Amino acid sequence: MESLVKFVQDEFVTSKDFPDFAAGDTITVYYEITEGQKTRTQFFRGVVIQKRGTGASQTFTIRKMSGTVGVERIFPLNLPALQKIEINKRGKVRRARIYYFRELTGKKARIKERRR
Repeated sequence: MESLVKFVQDEFVTSKDFPDFAAGDTITVYYEITEGQKTRTQFFRGVVIQKRGTGASQTFTIRKMSGTVGVERIFPLNLPALQKIEINKRGKVRRARIYYFRELTGKKARIKERRR
């Protein structure tokens, strides 16, 4: 049964070429919003908290601060509304899922930039 699901996902789900990013990176996601008859492009810039899943069901979570309130958004990687992903900054973190980042405030909430 698993091989059948994998076969269908490989055949029918179109994958886009997005850059490789990981937890700790600051990225900008551009996605399309439809409001009635109109469509517009909106972006969401923040720090990647986690990437999870494999293949067609892969998702990633981004966290940004909107004023004093933290906002998190989960994007499926193969969402048809996703237009592009830009990597603004590569972060240096030791974990794949940085949930501890939610409790940090001020200077502690900074992530060091990874050297190339």
